[in-house]
This record gives sequence, structure tokens and C-alpha cells, in this order.
Amino acid sequence: MQSLEEARTALQVAKPTMLVHDATCNFWKFESYDDSVPSLRWKVLMDNPSVVNSTKIGLTTKQLKRSFKRHLVADCLWAPQEAAIICFTSGTTGRPKGVTISHSALVVQSLAKIAIVGYGEDDVYLHTAPLCHIGGISSALAMLMAGGCHILLPKFEAKLAIESIEQHNVTSFITVPAMMSDVISFYRTKHISVGSKSVRKILNGAGGLSSDLIKNAIEIFPRAKILSAYGMTEACSSLTFMTLYDPTKESCVQNSCANSSNLAHKPDGICVGKPAPHIEIRIAGDDSSCIGRILTRGPHVMLGYWGQMPSKNSSPTDESWLDTGDIGHIDDCGNVWLIGRLKGRIKSGGENVYPEEVEAVLSQHPGISASVVIGLPDSRLTEMVIASIRLKDNWQWTDSSSDHPVNKKEHCLSSTLLQNFCRAKNLTGFKIPKNFVLWKNQFPVTTTGKLRRDQVRAELMSYKQLQPSRL
Repeated sequence: MQSLEEARTALQVAKPTMLVHDATCNFWKFESYDDSVPSLRWKVLMDNPSVVNSTKIGLTTKQLKRSFKRHLVADCLWAPQEAAIICFTSGTTGRPKGVTISHSALVVQSLAKIAIVGYGEDDVYLHTAPLCHIGGISSALAMLMAGGCHILLPKFEAKLAIESIEQHNVTSFITVPAMMSDVISFYRTKHISVGSKSVRKILNGAGGLSSDLIKNAIEIFPRAKILSAYGMTEACSSLTFMTLYDPTKESCVQNSCANSSNLAHKPDGICVGKPAPHIEIRIAGDDSSCIGRILTRGPHVMLGYWGQMPSKNSSPTDESWLDTGDIGHIDDCGNVWLIGRLKGRIKSGGENVYPEEVEAVLSQHPGISASVVIGLPDSRLTEMVIASIRLKDNWQWTDSSSDHPVNKKEHCLSSTLLQNFCRAKNLTGFKIPKNFVLWKNQFPVTTTGKLRRDQVRAELMSYKQLQPSRL
């Protein structure tokens, strides 16, 4: 769920004339958009009586379904460059960007998933991923093209998802590591060793599954083919695919990247498999190294960010390659390996978290003099958001881990207080640090004064008192 400010920013970028929502979004107080989103003319509240306010006309879906006696002449307008949807993602500063995706991109990506994952008309597909995310959109359209059956959830909850799998004999669904972890934990708490045997296809995205998660997933869904995909919103979902487990093969974990069955975690990166047939990937780096920025091009690439799209008359050049923002290399077998992410981007629970945005919020607290936010490996979230902070004079840390007594005359801070502060500043939940570490010395910097985020991360990796991630 997006925060109010993120939703407002998205509306200001897209400039919609109609907003359709249900009662679950009433807490956003849509009347506050009257001044900040002047393009908005109509608001439709689904399945609820409408209330007309003074500045916007309110409608219900029931009113929209009423038949009109007079004949209306269709006046069709095409979106720029055959744009189909605007899907919002975070930019390098954490501000939402409207990724404009074409009809062609959605079609070719759906065909790729049908071919690689094996979706078909006999599938019963459970919508575990929200339709506001490109992974959920792309897989849903692939299943529509294949002619399968769709089971929709109001939102993902492990209990509800498992009940739906059992009730409807679900054959396929997609996950991120946090979802898979929750599903497995639910089964384990119920002392269930084997789950539904109807599930035949599981596609994981937004971060690799750990070896333990793969092993547990195989035990819970023994008949399911488990695949992993690497991609991004700007590429209309998946760029590469890799089979993690195939029940029709003799080996338990299939991995085309290496002989190891440990998800190919190597010192030189993490293997994410091979590109789909229609996708081009190359590495942009200096001649002395095969490691560099991962670039892609093809019909799957976005038209551009809404409001920043190139002219229709622009001639295609080598600049049409899209920079994914990731660093990696391609081995001799054509497998793509990820080394790291530019600018310290964190992938937590399937969501992108940019440290600069979280640090900007923390800097507003009167008790913090400096902060550095990084992501640490986590079996459930892929990466857990951690904030290391330096306190100002006359401020003390009150957590039990503090190594000095608290003076009542001094201001106090704790993890709970800082998390509540982030919520009050409208920071989206998954971006709020799960743990805080008190940093007493100056943060390490380069000779030019730039922050050495890698050194901070290395020191926190060795910090033994971090508590496990709890959502």
C-alpha cells in the first residue's frame, strides 16, 4: 500500500481526470486532492452510495452501469506512442516515476511467460501479487492470453492464500521471498509437512530465494516447478528466468548457472539465469573488465517516464538501451550474474527502497545528527532495511542495548520512537528501518568526502546484536 504522499505525487504526475477507488482507500481522504490535483474531475467510489461534494462530482459503479436512452457517438483517442499503462516505481531519489508501458511490451512479455513458465488454459491462477505492481500485471495478462482461470484476493495474507489454494485447486501463483516465507511459516505452524498437490507452477521475483526457502517450498509443493525471474518495471517485468526446481527431473534443484544447487551464490555475484528470447542484454563497462552496468533493449522496454518521453519522431540509436541500474556480467554460457545495485538501492520484501529517501526523513528528527541506511541479507525479505544513526549532544538511546544509563534531563530516543516518527512523516511501511544501530564515530568517507556506504554495511554485517526481521 502506498502512503498518502506517494499516491498524491503519482496523481500529480499522471494528471488523471477520473479516480476510481473502493472503501478500503477512504483513509486517504480523497477530498484533499481537490487543490493538489486540479486535473481530477470525477471520483468513482465502487459499490458504495455516492456523496457529491462541492468541487468534484461523485459517482458509483452502479450509476456508471445505468443504460442511457440516447445513442452516444464514440470519440476514441489514442494514448501517446500506443501507451497502455502508467506503472509507478521509485526513482533514484525515491520519488515515484510513471513508467509508461506500451501494448507491445505487455504482449511480448506475456508470451514469454507463457512459453517459459508454461501457463495454459487449464491453469487456475491465484493473484498473490497486487495489480499495481508490474509483476502482478504481467503475469495476470499472460494468464488472460492463455485462457486460464483467475482467483483474486483482496490482499495477500498467507492464511487466505492457502485457503484459496485448497478451495479452488490453484495450479499456479507468483511470489516474492517474503510471501514464500509467510506461506511456509503458516504451514509449519499448522504442522503441515506437505501442502497442496494441485500447485504446478511457482514464479518467484523481486529477489532470489534462499536455499532454505527453496528446500521448504519443494517439501510444501512437491509437484510444482519453481522458477525465479529477474526484472524491473521499466522492462515490463521479467528480463531473465531460471528454473530452481523441476519435479520431472532427477535432480532436486536445477540450476543452469553452476553445478552447485545453492542458487549460484558466488563471490562474483548471484546468477539470475538467461534472458527471454526477445530480450537483448549487454554489459557496459571498460575494456579491461567484463563487469559493468547491465543494459537491455527490445520491445519490452518502456516508452519512457510519463512526462519525460522522447519525441515520436526521434530516430532509434544505441541510446535506446535501457540502463537497469544494476552491475553484473554475463558468463560464457549466457547466464546473467548480478554483482550489486547502483547507489545502494535496497530490495526489501519485493519493494525498492532508496537509502537517500529514508535518510532524508531521519534527518528531520531533532535528535539525529547523521544517518546511513543500508540493506542486510534477510531470508524472508531478501534485504532488511537497517539504519545506523549518530545522536546529537544531550540525546541518549533508551533501548536495552544501550551501554550507559539514561539521564532523565536528557532527550531520549529508541527504535520504536524513530519508527513512529517515520510513520508520522508518511514514510511507507516497507521503507521504515526494521532495526537501528547507534553509531558513535564519524561515518567513513572517501578522500573527496563521499560516504563509504560499503564500509558501513560491512561493519553492520558483523554486528551481532541485530534482532531478526519482524513485520
